[in-house]
Amino acid sequence: MTAIAARSITWLAPGRQRLAIGRSLMERVEQRLLAMGCPKINVLVRTTNVQVIAFYEKLGYARDDAFSLGKRLIPDL
Repeated sequence: MTAIAARSITWLAPGRQRLAIGRSLMERVEQRLLAMGCPKINVLVRTTNVQVIAFYEKLGYARDDAFSLGKRLIPDL
């Protein structure tokens, strides 16, 4: 069985960061996807967002040897 999940842009207000809320949310997401048989999670983070990259690396995520392509249809807000 192939499980596919998509997640929209998620962020925490500055006053809510560093309270383990993001870590807790990701742990719950990982547990639910694992229960559904999902073998891997991929996240997309802008290369300039070093704080979020560091967050995911602390959770055990590693950079893949892959290239992401996108096409903007509306201006980036």
